[in-house]
Amino acid sequence: MTVSEIPREQLDTAGYALRLGDDALILCQRLCAWITRAPTIEEDLALSNIALDLLGHARTLLSLAGRLDGTDRTDDDLAYGRMEREFRNVLLVELPGGDFAMTIARQLAYSVHCRLLWTELERSADPGLAAFAVRAAKEVEYHRMHAAQWTVRLGRGTEESRRRMRAGLAHVWPYAAELFESDELTRRLDASGTGVDPARLREPWERETAAVLAEAGLEVPPGAWAATGGRSGLHTEAFGPLLAEFQSVRRQYPGGTW
Repeated sequence: MTVSEIPREQLDTAGYALRLGDDALILCQRLCAWITRAPTIEEDLALSNIALDLLGHARTLLSLAGRLDGTDRTDDDLAYGRMEREFRNVLLVELPGGDFAMTIARQLAYSVHCRLLWTELERSADPGLAAFAVRAAKEVEYHRMHAAQWTVRLGRGTEESRRRMRAGLAHVWPYAAELFESDELTRRLDASGTGVDPARLREPWERETAAVLAEAGLEVPPGAWAATGGRSGLHTEAFGPLLAEFQSVRRQYPGGTW
């Protein structure tokens, strides 16, 4: 079957899975940078475990995308064989790690969104997405709890930790808006019951993140501008070096096996 013969909804589902898989893959890579650099051994292990969960999410979603789009590409093919403009992750996940507070701010924004998304997708009309979402929702609940606890700890800690947490939130918050961008693909999948229009998740996300920040004694950063472009393949300057490092072994030894 050629690509032109594949039903549109199947191609839509493939594109949807690719976006979400790219989000998980790139954030996993960013979190791996904290291994041996986290504030405590316990936190080193916690971030490593979260990264491993995200890697599992990426492998499942990218494998699904490769099966549905008619190319039969594997998760490795999609992770290592695409160029920068072919990735569809949101800009939030590719931002350089910054300090620990910024990483926690990003984890809060992303994990609250993912828990809402996977919970909705447990009822997806696509069996593959639905089965994956049941498992993923349980895993990201831990990610959400971890980020929320650290947000409160840093917000109610020292003056320095509070300052850093505020700065981290101010930096990442404009990038969170892209998580809720709708387009024709997501609206079609939402109408068919296969996917979720991300715009529907914004209000509950705002309520939940605001509650965490209130507990931490922090203010919701004011809305100013909103980053966009990742879903179209337009990325930040930091993405090229990140991808080059991530794909370096595959590029040096194309076709190599271990």
